[in-house]
Amino acid sequence: MKGIPQTPIQLYKYLLRQIPKLPVESQSYYRNYIKGNFRSHSDEIDPERINEIVKKFYDDFQWILKKYENKMGK
Repeated sequence: MKGIPQTPIQLYKYLLRQIPKLPVESQSYYRNYIKGNFRSHSDEIDPERINEIVKKFYDDFQWILKKYENKMGK
């Protein structure tokens, strides 16, 4: 998959595959965070809103990954 995942299920799978890149002590927190956010938006039906949420969640997680890369010196 290149670029931003296009569907919520693609994003969900992508994010869960990114969890091992985080420090072990934060992985459980972010796994629960991802699952909780997906549950809270599961009733969303507006395609534009879904695309906004997917892009925002993707961008936010990219920021989280960069934050930990900088802390871990990668």
